[in-house]
This record gives sequence, C-alpha cells and structure tokens, in this order.
Amino acid sequence: MSLTAPSTDDPRGGKPALAPLDDEHVRGIREDFPALAETVNGEPLSYLDSAATTQRPRQVLDAERDFLLHSNAAVHRGAHTLAGLATEAFEDARATVAEFVGASAEEIVWTSGATDALNLVAYGIANASHGRGGPAARRFALVPGDEIVVTEAEHHANLIPWQELAATTGAVLRSVPVDDVGVFDADAAAAVITDRTRILAFAHVSNVTGFVAPVAQLVELAHDRGALVVLDACQSVPHRAIDLHELGVDFAAFSGHKLLGPTGIGVLYGRAELLNALPPFRTGGSMIETVTMTGADFMPAPQRFEAGTQPVSQAVALAEAVRYLQSVGLDRVEAREELLAERMLRGLAEIPGIRVVGPPPGAPRAGLVSFDTAGVHAHDVGQFLDARGIAVRVGHHCAQPLHRRLGLTATTRASAYLYTTTEEVDRFVEAVGLVRGYFGEA
Repeated sequence: MSLTAPSTDDPRGGKPALAPLDDEHVRGIREDFPALAETVNGEPLSYLDSAATTQRPRQVLDAERDFLLHSNAAVHRGAHTLAGLATEAFEDARATVAEFVGASAEEIVWTSGATDALNLVAYGIANASHGRGGPAARRFALVPGDEIVVTEAEHHANLIPWQELAATTGAVLRSVPVDDVGVFDADAAAAVITDRTRILAFAHVSNVTGFVAPVAQLVELAHDRGALVVLDACQSVPHRAIDLHELGVDFAAFSGHKLLGPTGIGVLYGRAELLNALPPFRTGGSMIETVTMTGADFMPAPQRFEAGTQPVSQAVALAEAVRYLQSVGLDRVEAREELLAERMLRGLAEIPGIRVVGPPPGAPRAGLVSFDTAGVHAHDVGQFLDARGIAVRVGHHCAQPLHRRLGLTATTRASAYLYTTTEEVDRFVEAVGLVRGYFGEA
C-alpha cells in the first residue's frame, strides 16, 4: 500500500502538509496488518485494545525475520563479518529510535520493556542512595525525609518502583490527587511538590482516562525545586510527535509492543549526563570495561545498562515500526485518534447507564475511552463485546488506586489506533447500547 496521502498546501510554507487520515486511507493501512483480517466468534475482528498492545504490520514482521535469516549474531562481541552486520543494524536501530523522540543515540537504553526501564531508574537511584556509583552518583542519593511525588492516576509500573525506592531509602512517597473524573492540573501538583521533592514521576497520557498531562508546567514546577522528572511515555510516543529534549524531562520510558513493534523490548531515555552518573542495577557481560576479582569499571551509557544478551532482532523490528509511523505521520495519527475518541464519547453519551471517566468531550484526550456500565461488571461487558468480534480491555488496567478514587473496581476500555475505522467505532457503540438490556438492567 501507499502510506502517504495527497498533500495539501502548507499555509506556513515549507513542506506540503499531508491530508488527514480518512477511512479510505485507513483501509489501505489495514492491508499491512494480517491480524486485522481475522474473524473472532464468526464476526470480523474489531481490534479496540491497542492501548494494551498494538498489532504489527508486515513491514515490521518482515524486518525482524530478514535480520534473523541473514544477519543474526551477537553484537559488540564478535570480530567476524556477521557480528559486524548485526552490530551495525542494532546501533542503526538505536539511532532511528533516538531521532524519532528527539534524543541522541547515547541517550537511548534498550530494556525489556517500559516497566524494566522505570525500574532501572528507581533501582539505580537506590544504589546511589546506598553509596554505589562514586562521587558522580551522589546527585541521585535520597535520604530520609526526601520526597518522591507521583500522581493518583499512575500505572502500577510507575508507582510500585517508587514505593520500593521510598521503602529502601526512607524517602516519603506523596501523590498528586485527581478529581472526580480522574484528572489533575498543575495547581494540584504545585500543592504537593515541595523543597524536599527529589523526583516527580507521572504519565504523559493516562492509560485509563486518556488525559494528557501538562508536561511543560510540571517540568517547570519540579525543576524549580531541583527535582528530577521521570515521564511514563507509553501512551504518548506511539500516538503523537514527541521531542524529549524539548519537553525537558530527565528520564522517559516507553515500550515496543505499544508502538507497532515486538514484545520484549522497551526504551529508557535519559539525559546523557544523568545516565553516565547513574549506577547500574543489572550487571554482567557487555557493560564493563575492566573486571578484577574484587571489582569492575562500567562502560559509559548506554552500554552500562545493557548487561547480557541484547534484544537485537527486537530493536531492528522496533526501528522499522518507527519508520512505518514516520511514513504515515504522527500529526495525522494524533488527529485521527482525537476524531475517533470524540466519536466514541458522543456515542456513549447517548446510552443510558454509561459513565465515562476522564476528560469531557471537547477537552484534550488520547484515542481511548474507559467507562462503567451500570449494573453490569466490566468483565461481562467485555465478553458480550467479544462474542460480537469486538476486542476491548476490561479490569483496572494496572491502575487500582485511580479506580478506587473513582469508586470503581473495573472499567471497560476501548482504544483506537491508526488502523481503526469509524465503522468499527460505530459498531462498538451500537454493541455497548445493547449490553444492559441483554443483562436485564435496562
């Protein structure tokens, strides 16, 4: 398929703007995704669970397979030709992903996923707090009474590592409260951040509400107090154009499987001077310069954090996923998802007994919608939709504190991506409208 659409005039001059994604173009995109042609329970698959994991286009599948067929070898180790080819592909992938998020290659660390990336930062700071890493690492050291600030809306992966860090250092974990629909603003954060705050960790986009955090304001609040900013970018990097240098965050994490790429690979971004000062917490081969029987010297970042056998074919595939998204255009993806989210919100608003959480219609929101169905558990809603070929996520979405604040145990979440059609959204809304009647609650 052709990934580009007809251009329109750019009123600012320069490159012509690509036309917005419409259903015709989306249908062409869908031809690249074999899974989307499947049927489920005798119905055509409507995949509305991309916030959990995305489907992969043939280009990504082919890139990984081609590497494994022709260039597979250990990287940064062998002196033979195949090892050289593998290393070149591996580091080219790093450069591609770095450019995609506005970073330098030495600021990109391969991890097993975003959860691993966030743990890397938290446990590196714990090691620094316990005297590891030498003088350069002292900037990270926490002492009893220091504060770590998160928000009440965080995914467990951006909450539990900080709980553990607080427990091992004596720091105090504080949280920015959310309101009755599950969102917060900079004023709420300003009331929690103090001169004792050393770390502020929050999601760029909530995986439950679709709320887009005011990153610039939060970074300014934290940096004015000398605190580090750690950004969970899992739900933003795949869906909107991101420049991490421009955002000014100190660390950021995102995962491959939410970005048209494979599982088993994630990315940690860190400002170069911070990565080179942070002590590693996973050690072994590939990340050392010299080793004696009593100690070791670690390599500079990013290699100092990549102990063991690296996810080489996964990195190659992730770079291809990035190129795929770049060919479509992240601005177009974001605009398309906003349109689909509004369509879901308008449709659900007309169904009695449906409570949508998160920003109201018209407010900035990512392409996902979570809701409660009066009298029907989210798991039953999910099974009802699945019987009709509609795949959604049900449960607390690894955000129990947020659901508890909203007075809910679970919600149903529908999430769109660049391959979602308006017809699928309408089919989803129509099916949700039948749920309460089916279960005798209408």
